[in-house]
Amino acid sequence: MEGGNCAIGLNKPKTREEEEEYIRKFLSGLEKSFSRENNWTFLQPLKHSLDYCVKCQLCSDACPTYQASGGKEVYRPTFRPEVLRRIVNKYLKKENKLWSKFTGGDIELNWTTLARLAEAAYRCTLCRRCAQVCLLGVDNALISREIRKIFSQEMGIAPADMHDKGTVQQLRVGSSTGMTPPALEDLISFMEEEIEEKTGKKIKIPVDKEGADFLLLHNAGEFLAWPESLEAYAIIYDAAGVNWTIASEIVGYDAVNYGTWYDDIQFSRIAIKHAQAAKNLKVKKISLAECGHAHKAMIVVADRVLTGDLNIPRESSLPFLEEIVSSGKLKLDPSKNNFPVTLHDPCNMVRLMGIVEPQRKILRKICPQFREMTPHGVENYCCGGGSGFAIIQSTNFPDWRSSVSRRMKLKQILEAFEDVKSPEIKKYVCAPCSNCKGQMRELFNYFHVPEKSGIYYGGLVELIANAMPDLKKPFIDFEWH
Repeated sequence: MEGGNCAIGLNKPKTREEEEEYIRKFLSGLEKSFSRENNWTFLQPLKHSLDYCVKCQLCSDACPTYQASGGKEVYRPTFRPEVLRRIVNKYLKKENKLWSKFTGGDIELNWTTLARLAEAAYRCTLCRRCAQVCLLGVDNALISREIRKIFSQEMGIAPADMHDKGTVQQLRVGSSTGMTPPALEDLISFMEEEIEEKTGKKIKIPVDKEGADFLLLHNAGEFLAWPESLEAYAIIYDAAGVNWTIASEIVGYDAVNYGTWYDDIQFSRIAIKHAQAAKNLKVKKISLAECGHAHKAMIVVADRVLTGDLNIPRESSLPFLEEIVSSGKLKLDPSKNNFPVTLHDPCNMVRLMGIVEPQRKILRKICPQFREMTPHGVENYCCGGGSGFAIIQSTNFPDWRSSVSRRMKLKQILEAFEDVKSPEIKKYVCAPCSNCKGQMRELFNYFHVPEKSGIYYGGLVELIANAMPDLKKPFIDFEWH
């Protein structure tokens, strides 16, 4: 792969027979991609995107990865789709070989082509900024995802960090982090102690409460890395008198669904378990906490899976939080958040789902020095860790993230605080997505951002809790972040 970076690590077939078997499996999977029976998720947008791209390259101007790479062809949004299009034309549609050569569309399907295509599919964060600007609605990010799906479902090829350490572990243990229900119980006790230290109140985090208004699906990574997120939800919901719960059963407490990014079968297994956990607790609906991937998986894509009594109403927690803040149910003192704050827009909440204003209304109300990034809203740049990239640690893939996929995000953040450059002035990037926070943690550590610029990161609920005047201790500790 270009640059020597590797996301999935492929072993070259030892014999010609092995190579031919890989080719056969790939073509079989590709053919299934154009079958309604097998591609019940994205058949129509896949066909549309392959058939109607006119290669105007508006998407290239919009792609942060392509721009950050210096315009390298392999990162152009149309590059991967064009490779797949040529394979389809030659091996499925069986176009005239002479015509293919004349039009520059000929391609030889061998192990080298397959290996390069597999790796290329993991050079797109699937942020869909390309689809945002396409005049014909072509979604090149979707094509990259469908390429990944063929390699996973038909050939067993996927990044180990997403599949083995993510999906498989989540289905087996209950969490993509490997956290077991007993460990969850200990963590809940720890968080409740921290809540008491901060508020002076004994606030319980409800677990397995039957008949609650909603089940909060929370990214399990936050239990370990940012427990203050769930603590803030508990404090806010307690003050607002909300009837909610989390679940302890397998997958019931971990909103992650990595299958969203590479495999329909694995996606479905986890989505069904999420819905089953809600059904078992007899809750009225499912609410998604600050996790963009979970929003896409459970609210958007799961509509194709969850039917009958598993089709439980599902919604984002962000509009509900804005409703609570605007209702006056909480006592809030904006002066407690009187430091420069900017907002990162998670791709799957904002560009995909259109959840743009609720988080902004909250920040305008509780953060006197709130300022926007440029661009922002649906035009904002991906954090660089989308589509599972933030957890892929294989070989030197993190180097690629640092040098290419997240450069535009760092540039945006620094420019948002151009007027308060001094590291002595503490600044806050509000990133209401666990995956984005994970990417910013690595990004900030790699470039020593807190030390050099005084910029820290965290979620939205932490800012709401921090503005509550009766806290015993500040909820946001800049040194800790």
